[in-house]
Amino acid sequence: MRWRVTPPEGFVPVTIGRCVAVVRAEHEADARAMLADGSLYEAAARDLGARRLDGRGIAYAIALPVSGTRAVVRHNRHGGLLAPVTRDLFLPPTRAPHELQVSLRLAELGVRTPAVLMYDVQRAGVLLRRADLVTREIPGGRDLASYLMPDVPDAGRAAAWHATRALVRALNAAGARHHDLNVKNVLLAPAQAGDHLEAWVLDVDRVVFGQRNAASVRVGNAARLLRSARKWRDERGAVLDESELAALGTAQDLTHIR
Repeated sequence: MRWRVTPPEGFVPVTIGRCVAVVRAEHEADARAMLADGSLYEAAARDLGARRLDGRGIAYAIALPVSGTRAVVRHNRHGGLLAPVTRDLFLPPTRAPHELQVSLRLAELGVRTPAVLMYDVQRAGVLLRRADLVTREIPGGRDLASYLMPDVPDAGRAAAWHATRALVRALNAAGARHHDLNVKNVLLAPAQAGDHLEAWVLDVDRVVFGQRNAASVRVGNAARLLRSARKWRDERGAVLDESELAALGTAQDLTHIR
């Protein structure tokens, strides 16, 4: 498979077997070790020390084999109504290069998102591809959905929403509209300094950039998150005070969104 995407600065291409990868230069040895007998995801699945993370599909939290860096490895899959048909098959170059570029741009703009360490693309027949993505693990991370459950103290839930509002405002200030901003795609973790929570945005392949603080960005992000929180309340019994999202100060009354 010929390489068709120029890696960003600080990344190098690695081709082994059926996989073409883009890797942060300092993790090239990790990538080569993982790709020696298959894909990045296959290597993670074989790791006896891997911790399973359930979501749209199973992801694995592992220590990279050479550097020991803690990382999360996931296999790219489609969502939505056509997911049973399209599954994990994408047209080249897949979403992985876009997700890397978006993550780098978000970081430059002050939006927290786990750093992409590497990705690989594998040929699946003549026209289609599969892809895996490896991101740095955020220590102590839990998704927003877990903070909305009834057994969480009110103070913990309030702290989670406080951090989430800061994240959404950072997305808005960056002009970043996340079309799948939901309670599973907001990760909360203890701050390195202080006793508060910080929020990180996940699955940024669904992010597109527009004008900073545009009404369409502000309302779109808050509305998408509100719909997700309401669904979690209706289907999972989550505790939801909608004023936590109304406090985002969007350009329209979020209580009217269905």
